[in-house]
Amino acid sequence: MTDATDLPTVILVHGAWVDGSSWARVIVALGDRGYKVIAAPLPLASLGNDIASLQAVIDRTQGPVVLVGHAYAGAVISGIQDERVSALVFIAGLAPAQTETVADVFYRDTQHPNAPSLAPEPDGRFWLPNDSFSTAFAQSADEKTLAVLAAVQRPITAPCITEPMGPTLWSKRPSWYLVAQDDRMIPTPTQRFLAQRMKATTREAAVDHCPMVTAPDEVVSIVDEAARLGTQAR
Repeated sequence: MTDATDLPTVILVHGAWVDGSSWARVIVALGDRGYKVIAAPLPLASLGNDIASLQAVIDRTQGPVVLVGHAYAGAVISGIQDERVSALVFIAGLAPAQTETVADVFYRDTQHPNAPSLAPEPDGRFWLPNDSFSTAFAQSADEKTLAVLAAVQRPITAPCITEPMGPTLWSKRPSWYLVAQDDRMIPTPTQRFLAQRMKATTREAAVDHCPMVTAPDEVVSIVDEAARLGTQAR
């Protein structure tokens, strides 16, 4: 069994319409298992900018790291090119191949009937309608949690989803993928396709789009496995 002192740093990366607080329950649980955990903040200004922001967080660490990306952040962790990354974990993550965009993979399959219709504000930012948190984004959450999610939401901008992907780290590192079977934001067939394409170790669970909020044990389990096995492989 891997000693706690040998464990990699786990960097959790939020997607669109949430911030680092969405990882709160996962942070506590991983900390209880001996991990050093960082929730990386993303500006959500462009894919390239978000990748650079994540790299700046990695640069503040030492030793091996495991990157965990939720939804849009799957593209962000895929764009990192750092030798210290030992494994990638995708939580209902979007993982474009080189030259693809996030939009290409997001709209690959028919959207769920409850998926929100998204349109930019005059300033170019995309906000999630508040009622979509309960109908599509985190339908398994209780009312208080939904209120917090809506209150702290971070808008995303078009360059995040329209910039072509560069070289992908998932083509070079072991990857794990948690498929959310009850996801109403990213179609489950899309998630299965992406996981299969990257040859990820795949788990499926009957969880919504935000399992780090509504089913943190599922997330902690797959991150712990990736951290231990990914580090051994390196």
